[in-house]
Amino acid sequence: ENIEDEVMTDPVPETLHKIHALKRETLMLRKSVWPLREVISGMEREETVLIKKATKIYIRDLYDHTVLVIDTVETQRDIISGLIDVYLSSLSNRMNEIMKVLTIFDAIFIPLTFIAGVYGRNFNTEKSPFNMPELNWYMGYPFALGLMAAVGIGLLVYFRRKNWF
Repeated sequence: ENIEDEVMTDPVPETLHKIHALKRETLMLRKSVWPLREVISGMEREETVLIKKATKIYIRDLYDHTVLVIDTVETQRDIISGLIDVYLSSLSNRMNEIMKVLTIFDAIFIPLTFIAGVYGRNFNTEKSPFNMPELNWYMGYPFALGLMAAVGIGLLVYFRRKNWF
């Protein structure tokens, strides 16, 4: 249960090591108990003078306990496998959140880079009126900076309204 809490709150590689150690211990316990079930079952079925009828009741009880231990070990094995799945899902969710933040930063800076790239070109407005006449405008540079700020702030507001950020 403690490891499950660790997996849910802060999945770190050390937690995965703990899960694998538990899995190894459970597997070892299963390998130890499984053959015991067969031995006890054979003792219960076999008719011999070495085992009295009164002892057979205890052997049957021992067999039931062995089966119960095997069932418990199998349940623990399933829980541990589920913990590994939860660990991997938690890591994936964490990675998705990181990727979302990075994507938002990219989405903000790509248009700004485009604007800076276009206004950073050297144009000759004397040869053609289509060569960005605002480059010769007195307020051209503040306009480009203002446009970039407006686009950046607009995208931030848009992302906040969409609850992406």
